[in-house]
Amino acid sequence: MDLSAINPILLLASLMVAATPILLAAIGELVVERAGVLNLGVEGMMITGAVCGFIVAVATGSPWLGFLGAAVGGALLSLLFGVLTQFLLSNQVATGLALTLFGLGLSALMGQSYRGIRAPAFPTWDVPVLSDIPFVGPIVFQHDPMVYLGIGIVAGVWFFLNRTRAGLILRAVGENHDAAHALGYHVRRTRMLAIMFGGACAGLGGAYLSLVRVPQWTEGMTAGAGWIALAIVVFAGWRPWRLLLGAYLFGGVTVLQLNLQAAGARVPVEYLSMSPYLATIAVLVIMSAGRAPGSLGRIFHAAR
Repeated sequence: MDLSAINPILLLASLMVAATPILLAAIGELVVERAGVLNLGVEGMMITGAVCGFIVAVATGSPWLGFLGAAVGGALLSLLFGVLTQFLLSNQVATGLALTLFGLGLSALMGQSYRGIRAPAFPTWDVPVLSDIPFVGPIVFQHDPMVYLGIGIVAGVWFFLNRTRAGLILRAVGENHDAAHALGYHVRRTRMLAIMFGGACAGLGGAYLSLVRVPQWTEGMTAGAGWIALAIVVFAGWRPWRLLLGAYLFGGVTVLQLNLQAAGARVPVEYLSMSPYLATIAVLVIMSAGRAPGSLGRIFHAAR
């Protein structure tokens, strides 16, 4: 194995790119769960966002419109989940699993005629002056805009949850929806908005895969990223900045195993491919997660 073939600068820069789709999906799910809703349909919303974003980008020639279409597609699919769980009071776990299966099937159907087509190029965005800093510049300041948008969303979610009245209401709904309802807060409206935000973020994460990382449509291209996003929310203890760390950890292991394969590591490829998921499991076992929101997964009955 030739470790000299691994470029540390390229490795660290690739880490941020690999973490972005999971980061986007996970930060959306964090908001959903802080509102007291457990949506296991992240994988389905991601793959739907991937195909919707790809179709829009190819049709318009604009990757930006593609990302917008992906966010709308993910939000609409999450809206279905919200109606079923918040108004028809269906089981959240079963509905989320059904949403994933529905999203996988729907995306396969929508993407049939788009196989082999390349997505419009999405340029990188070199930050002036900062991108020229030795070592740090290529790692941190020479990425596409979605990498920075993901970090910005994490910062925005932290500020929203901890520094705004609306964030306080959302956390109150997630902790005890009956008490929040008794105080006059609109539990269903708050949760529906959180669910749609989570769906839009998951759609953006899926579109990042089909428009940036692998700029073409491939059936099942999320390959379990939605489930990893769910795990990272737990690892993060429902805290935005800790979630950023978890996403970068998974992205780092993913990039490392690819580089080890390229360097000719004398380890079966199958073991290297499963290493990011094994690392995620190990972290979940070792780390003590924070306390989950009190009303997470519980059905809200407005009549009570």
